[in-house]
Amino acid sequence: MITPEQGVIYTPEQVLENRGRVAIFIDGSNLFYAALQLGIEIDYSKLLCRLTAGSRLFRAFFYTGVDSTNEKQQGFLLWMRRNGYRVVSKELVQLPDGSKKANLDVEIAVDMMSLVGCYDTAILVSGDGDLAYAVDAISYRGARVEVVSLRSMTSDTLINVSDRYIDLDTIREDIQKAPRPAYTYRPLSGVTTPDVVSEPWLSPKRPEDMETP
Repeated sequence: MITPEQGVIYTPEQVLENRGRVAIFIDGSNLFYAALQLGIEIDYSKLLCRLTAGSRLFRAFFYTGVDSTNEKQQGFLLWMRRNGYRVVSKELVQLPDGSKKANLDVEIAVDMMSLVGCYDTAILVSGDGDLAYAVDAISYRGARVEVVSLRSMTSDTLINVSDRYIDLDTIREDIQKAPRPAYTYRPLSGVTTPDVVSEPWLSPKRPEDMETP
């Protein structure tokens, strides 16, 4: 990267080191389905560390639809609040086809815009093209914007208006939980079998089914 004022060339690593204050905006539903497609479960403590990458964290927002009757999800969100995240939620609305959805694009855009000046770099964890206009406006107001999402789920328009794009697949090893071991019983016949076998992540089918990390 070259600064017009000094003609200085920065390496990508130096750019990261000069991100200043960082604000993180996570579209919970978008991240959930990206992780589901990758076949991993997100470790949100690791995610926070990886996205901050040694920079000064201003605040990390997590946006999600909620089902107030789902105790597992309530436990998950309580854990998030106690571990570095500011949770912004909206009650899920049932659609005619029976599915439930909560759109928080407006909340994400408003928070990103209203907090310009409190942060130097915004990290948007979403691939939603509806946020491209807000990202472009934030850039014009002097903030840097990095987009983190799975490439197959990310709008080209959003990538084009961002200052940096990170494919979630390239950092999966840094942000995923280690596979849990599955314990098995030894057969009475005396045939030797391993006490522990690895198993792939059995991810919940819906964002509202997420459990405490």
